[in-house]
Amino acid sequence: MQAVILAAGRGKRMKNLTDELPKPMLKLKGKPILEHKINMLPEEIDEIIFVIGYAGDYIIRHFKHYFGGRRIIYVFQDRMNGTGGALHLARSVLKDKFLVIMGDDLYHKKDLKRMLKHNLAILGHVVEDTSKFGIIKTDKKGHMVAVIEKPKKSKDKLANTAVYMLNKKFFDYDLVPIGGGEFGLPQTLAKMSGEYNIKVEKATDWHAIGNPDDLKAAEKVLHKFL
Repeated sequence: MQAVILAAGRGKRMKNLTDELPKPMLKLKGKPILEHKINMLPEEIDEIIFVIGYAGDYIIRHFKHYFGGRRIIYVFQDRMNGTGGALHLARSVLKDKFLVIMGDDLYHKKDLKRMLKHNLAILGHVVEDTSKFGIIKTDKKGHMVAVIEKPKKSKDKLANTAVYMLNKKFFDYDLVPIGGGEFGLPQTLAKMSGEYNIKVEKATDWHAIGNPDDLKAAEKVLHKFL
């Protein structure tokens, strides 16, 4: 099975830490974040597609075309046009069913494994302050119907962790523009809810890495994800 890892951005909130390196190559416990992420992948994943952009040569040099028993394919994103745009670049190398994750956040291995059971799914994590996250809106049966960006108040409390189980039917839908020339993956996935059930899985744990403080905190909690 394939996994797509979106790792094209610089990570501007990391300031000078990403003057040369892309954010996913910053180190935790002496290894790049991306290397830890590969170790978090379920055993069923035997091929990884990296979508790379800023300073992507660092990623290629480190992982080459085979790493940890898995084949590595690289797709280049020259224009930063959102997660939806990034995934479309990998369309030609994708098979029917694939996992999609971000290149920086930490996810629990068993959460990723549970995602593989589904044809279409999104991973959410319970949060108290919904105003900081994209919040997954569900129907009465608990299936995803929308992602609402940073609502001040919401009865739904599951933040989108940006982990998705998808199939190639995703590409039958026009990408949803979210402003600034970007197209949203979760917003496009929500369009599919009119025809397909999209399972919402609840994460055991999740650690987003957006700034230097998040990176320092990740050093202390990394052991919980491996």
